[in-house]
Amino acid sequence: MELRVLQYFLAIAREQSIVRAAESLHLSQPTLSIQIKAMEEELGKKLLIRGSKGSRKVTLTEEGMILRKRAEEILNLVHKTEREISLSDEVVMGDVYIGAGETDAVRLIARTARKLYRTYPGIHYHIASGNAAFVMEQLEKGLIDFGLVFGDVDQTKYNSMKLPLTEVWGVLMRKDSPLAGKAAISPEDLWDKPLILSRQENSSDGLASWIGRETSELEIVATYNLLFNASLMVEEGLGYAIGFDKIIHTSGSSKLSFRPLSPRREAGMSIIWKKYQVFSKASDKFMKQLKEIQTQDMEIAAH
Repeated sequence: MELRVLQYFLAIAREQSIVRAAESLHLSQPTLSIQIKAMEEELGKKLLIRGSKGSRKVTLTEEGMILRKRAEEILNLVHKTEREISLSDEVVMGDVYIGAGETDAVRLIARTARKLYRTYPGIHYHIASGNAAFVMEQLEKGLIDFGLVFGDVDQTKYNSMKLPLTEVWGVLMRKDSPLAGKAAISPEDLWDKPLILSRQENSSDGLASWIGRETSELEIVATYNLLFNASLMVEEGLGYAIGFDKIIHTSGSSKLSFRPLSPRREAGMSIIWKKYQVFSKASDKFMKQLKEIQTQDMEIAAH
């Protein structure tokens, strides 16, 4: 399977038409049709459903949708590799790809990038946001260089650098909520409340161990991947969202307030990367600068 033909296939998927795709690729329609037909024969699967006679619209089969997703990932990785290899030995330029969940610790990444920018303005940073499952998937596929994750790290698969930071768990609620008058939220406060939970947290026993109930015994009205979306549901009065502090603005004119859990619950975090990974020059400079800033922060804290 050639990369060129994958690009042709993605053009058809985008245009939903072989004719329009051929025009965008500056190819004849018969040439493009032959290339795609050959790829279908090579894979032994039908990828496109041609429209009825008189209709030029094509749709993807189930196998075609799988190929579209993988083709996009393959071509993104190829372009990333080409950029890294083509850079001059004398100039540090390139892209650093980082996957992270919603956390105030992104400030540490920003501080590192800002300091590095003074010396290497040709380095650019790309942050992919999502939950832990998303970050790990992106890391496994080689689409990001580093992942910012919470909790324990599988040391058999990843190298890691533990950060001197923690996130505090708590409850996001409306300021006019009955629980807003409390300094902290205890498990029994939430037993009869409509809850909005992180999809990842909802699938683990972490919450159950704190709240003293199985998730099946709780009134879970919604789940979320990004706390910003959950905050909108809270603001509209749907329920109480459990998440990290410092992500949603709750001061001033905000309708929301945040209260920590009691007993207190925190999450440590680490920067991870795949074992035996060969860094690009840009990624190598980023990691060295991050370690330097972390060392400086620890020395300041010690004094």
